[in-house]
Amino acid sequence: MDVFMKRAVELAVNNVKEGGQPFGAVLVKNGEIVAEGVNELHLKHDVSGHAELLAIRRAQEKHEIDNLQGYTLYASGEPCPMCMTAIYFSGIEKVYYCAAVEEAKAVGLGKSAMIYEELALPKEQRNVEMIQMPLEDPMENPMDMWKE
Repeated sequence: MDVFMKRAVELAVNNVKEGGQPFGAVLVKNGEIVAEGVNELHLKHDVSGHAELLAIRRAQEKHEIDNLQGYTLYASGEPCPMCMTAIYFSGIEKVYYCAAVEEAKAVGLGKSAMIYEELALPKEQRNVEMIQMPLEDPMENPMDMWKE
């Protein structure tokens, strides 16, 4: 196993020992670890406290950049939909992971599998009701402002 994946799994193991979930992540560039993270859901009331998101945030803050193109993410578990979205938005192009979403589901961590299934459905069929509300005149349209 790769040294960076070993570190991600080590972080996950230590997190379980401390009462957390089995997720650790390591962000790498040019063969060097730039940032790490573990799920901190047991420490903070923050649903975004996932290992991958924390590693991404730490790297972006440290280097004051948004674009992480050229970075590689190593995760002890397959990233959830929220983390995958951050991976796409940040520009990370390669992710290595150990445990698949199905393995997480088998041990009682099935939210990611459920959300992936939900996102594949048309909006009208999802469990979260999505209702679009059009702008009212004379409100400025922030999308038009951005376009200009």
